[in-house]
Amino acid sequence: MLTGAQEELFRPSSLGSAAARVYTGIRSQIVSLELEPHSNLVRSEIAERYNLSQSPIREAIHRLEQEGLVASYPQSRTVVTKIDVDNARETQFLRIAIELEVGRALAMSKRPELLSSARRVLALQKMAGEDLDINEFTTLDRVFHFSLAEAAGVVSLYHLVASRSGHIDRLRRLNLPDPGKMASVLQHHHAILTAIAAGDVEETSRAIREHLSGTLAAVPQIIEQYPQYF
Repeated sequence: MLTGAQEELFRPSSLGSAAARVYTGIRSQIVSLELEPHSNLVRSEIAERYNLSQSPIREAIHRLEQEGLVASYPQSRTVVTKIDVDNARETQFLRIAIELEVGRALAMSKRPELLSSARRVLALQKMAGEDLDINEFTTLDRVFHFSLAEAAGVVSLYHLVASRSGHIDRLRRLNLPDPGKMASVLQHHHAILTAIAAGDVEETSRAIREHLSGTLAAVPQIIEQYPQYF
């Protein structure tokens, strides 16, 4: 589970604390699929739930609109959008480019101690997988990749990708319950850390590419299985 400090790392810095709390809460519901496409977001109900005025609610909704996760219509009607596969592909293109460089930098550094945080996260993620706790597994997946970006000193680039990842995150969430998927993710994470620790740049790149290619490769099957999300 994220600590308070870790949660802060995933909040958009441009929002005030109240708006960030609403944004983080609603976004989490969307990417976890608790809020499905076409779900209505009633601003008065959100304000009551968070005990806030309309101003931070508007800020949070505006940020979600910028990410393409919600759409607003006249009479303040706001709904969760469908998954945009083109957006997911663009975001994954950016993510692969950044994570390849992160892996390369860490492998070339030949400082395996930089991986201590990622190793701890992977151990926790393995436990979540054994418990079939998809929510915790997904959270720890984000923390794992954040820890690599942090070790490489490029946290701002992690945030750049994270701010665009709502659609690909939902695709991953639909794909994760497939038999063997969580075990595959854990194997990939282990392979990435092993290659980095060995200072093997080529193997690190191969492991990262393999890890990040799975969800998009499964898009046709995901759409066939869950057409209501697209």
